[in-house]
Amino acid sequence: MTSDSSNNPIAAPSAAPTQSNAVVTPNPASAGATTTSTAPPLNPTAPAESAAESSVTAGGAVPDAAPDAAAQPGESASPEQPLIKDLQVRFKSEEGQLLLMLPPETETTDPPSPTALTWADLWQQLKQRLSGGDRFWQPGTVVHLIARDRLLDGRQLQAIADALLEVQLQLKRVSTSRRQTAVAAATAGYSVEQQAPVAHLSQPTATPPPALADPLYIQTTVRSGVEIRHPGTIVVLGDINPGSSLIADGDILVWGRLRGVAHAGASGNTQCRIMALQMEPTQLRIAESLARAPEKPPAQYYPEVAYVTSEGIRIARSADFAKTQLLISIQSGQNS
Repeated sequence: MTSDSSNNPIAAPSAAPTQSNAVVTPNPASAGATTTSTAPPLNPTAPAESAAESSVTAGGAVPDAAPDAAAQPGESASPEQPLIKDLQVRFKSEEGQLLLMLPPETETTDPPSPTALTWADLWQQLKQRLSGGDRFWQPGTVVHLIARDRLLDGRQLQAIADALLEVQLQLKRVSTSRRQTAVAAATAGYSVEQQAPVAHLSQPTATPPPALADPLYIQTTVRSGVEIRHPGTIVVLGDINPGSSLIADGDILVWGRLRGVAHAGASGNTQCRIMALQMEPTQLRIAESLARAPEKPPAQYYPEVAYVTSEGIRIARSADFAKTQLLISIQSGQNS
């Protein structure tokens, strides 16, 4: 395997909707996922609420309890209104893609807002946005779900994908700061970007860079077209198919065949490693170093480790890697 240096980076609901007899079509982004129920899946953790408590107006705000509580003409908006607006499901067009932005699950307003949205509220708002007349997207547009710190399981992600599919939108990518949501999205076949948790608004912005996140464990086959990003180490129990990519700020460990793109140390850490039971990568990256697979594959594969030396990326058998690292340490000590 030859190496060179490159600066270019790599690229359910607890309440059913109004029309409970709507047919839910399968999501094309998840292979083999077929939904047979005629209503969105239930969320077993969501508390039971009355219709009055879970109802949301078209603007996303909770209706007033009494008519005399409504704002009179000419009166200024209450100071709490901007906080409630922050708790809305929103669509936003950005750089040729459509963003579906969910409100945060934890309180990020200062002072904290007294209103918290449940999954039933989110689902109702989403259905209202999709059925409203203010659509600004084209059929077939790819959707990037910004889940923030919302905890979503596979059934809820499938419900969102099916609702988008009903209006000819395709869910392809999920950004989240929750490990469970990232695992559920990757298992369902979506591209995943796990982000660091968003700090509270009252905290100072000038903070030191955070340490690597805890490892992300995924037990699935990463299919072609899927990209998984994580600000820590990625451990995959399965194969990495050609056309897929793993991008990690830490190490990458594949308990299977690595045939896609793997980029370890994406933030610039040259001490990171890429390990696989069967190393057949389309491309390897560690920090800024780049290596491509040889044109002629080896006659037999062994568990191997890719690491960076002064000459670029090198690959060694896992059984010999500890010995190789020991010799490098001895040589470094003699030269110092």
